[in-house]
Amino acid sequence: MLGKVFKAYDIRATYPEPLDERVAWKVGYATARYLLGRAADEGHDRPSMRDIVVGRDMRKSSPSLTQALKRGMRDFGATVVDVGLVDTPMVYFAINHLQCAGGVQVTASHNPAHYNGFKVSRVKAKPVGSGSGLEVIRSFAEEAIEEGVDSRAGREESADLWREYRDHLLCRMEASVLDGSRHLSAVVDASNGMAGTAFPKVFGEVAGIKTTAFNFDNSTGTFVHEPNPLVEANLATVREELRRARHDFGVCFDGDADRCIVLDEHGGTVGCDILLAALATEALKGQPGAAIVYDLRSSRSVREAITEAGGVPVESRVGHVFMKQVLADTAAPIGGELSGHFYFADMFNTDSGLRTFAAVASLLARAKRPLSEILAPFRRYEQSGEINFECEDKEGAIASLRRAYPNATCTELDGVSLDAGSWWCNVRMSNTEPLLRLNLESRTRAAVDAQVTTLAPILGRRVDH
Repeated sequence: MLGKVFKAYDIRATYPEPLDERVAWKVGYATARYLLGRAADEGHDRPSMRDIVVGRDMRKSSPSLTQALKRGMRDFGATVVDVGLVDTPMVYFAINHLQCAGGVQVTASHNPAHYNGFKVSRVKAKPVGSGSGLEVIRSFAEEAIEEGVDSRAGREESADLWREYRDHLLCRMEASVLDGSRHLSAVVDASNGMAGTAFPKVFGEVAGIKTTAFNFDNSTGTFVHEPNPLVEANLATVREELRRARHDFGVCFDGDADRCIVLDEHGGTVGCDILLAALATEALKGQPGAAIVYDLRSSRSVREAITEAGGVPVESRVGHVFMKQVLADTAAPIGGELSGHFYFADMFNTDSGLRTFAAVASLLARAKRPLSEILAPFRRYEQSGEINFECEDKEGAIASLRRAYPNATCTELDGVSLDAGSWWCNVRMSNTEPLLRLNLESRTRAAVDAQVTTLAPILGRRVDH
């Protein structure tokens, strides 16, 4: 049963089978055992280091799964601090604000409504994933039997941190937007997810933000469209409104609001790497010479823009566990992935959709130019986007790719990256499926298309979704 719930990097499955309240209790008990033990091993001796933050999203199954999770934590002896119905970044904030041993958000992020799961973080909201503790939690969960447990009767309390969270986010926003001397019009699609709760609480009274809101009702736990902003079809509502009326920009959040996709004033989707280039250039004005962390699949223009602005470009493997660690190691003010996750040092090196919104609004307020014009200097190359190829022998295909281009510069930080001069690509293996994922870039669209066609026979059968 647990094998179907514990994935390579998180805990997530369909409800009520295989994920149910019995599994949730096991996860709660095991997580408390891991987090409290880890905090003790690291020498944290504050009383709050026996506290674990718990939040949840709006899914129908979240209340009962949360209750079972908390009961498991209390049975191990932890003090549960329930922060209620919140976006995932609020849990990261609460862990740091309250100086707790860690926290869990009950959510399935961008998955359909019948999914649910648990995002686990430890001290300082450091992620718990494969290789960083998740396998330990799974082993503890397999040992835990609720009927025979010697309950240590932990406590539970609740905490309303919206005011503190709001203040923390808004102090990162451009003053002219806060006081209304600079007015911006934004189209916001909350995807019937947690942005529907969090966005009004944080930005609802900001004088310089006028919001045209869609899909903010999350009371039913269902979705008008899939809460995944990476799917172009899910951006249609925001795009149509941007083309219908005059607005400065638009955003579409995912289910738990830890990421968002941005659209410019014309309704054009903004690539996350291109947006990172602009945000990094802005961040380096206040922190000259700083490192900026970027997803290795990003456009070359990101690396070029960071260097031109006097920063140090730092590549990272794909995935929040890796991005957060590199951000911490390099003291970078910002980092970003193609998936819509943007990471901020002032958010404890974690990802936040609301913080990204604040950053884009501040960028526009300072530049006093349309978003499309701000981004234009960073659109230097043509990209394939991520293309999947069905391949049963993934390792063999990557070896064949390397042999086919012996003169290309090759790196293996995450999959294999080849730089042939006139074009470059990254090919990564799926952890769960017989798929290879290709991202390729060149100067022209014709060159991109031609090179993808050349590589296709090596990589397998192209799968278009």
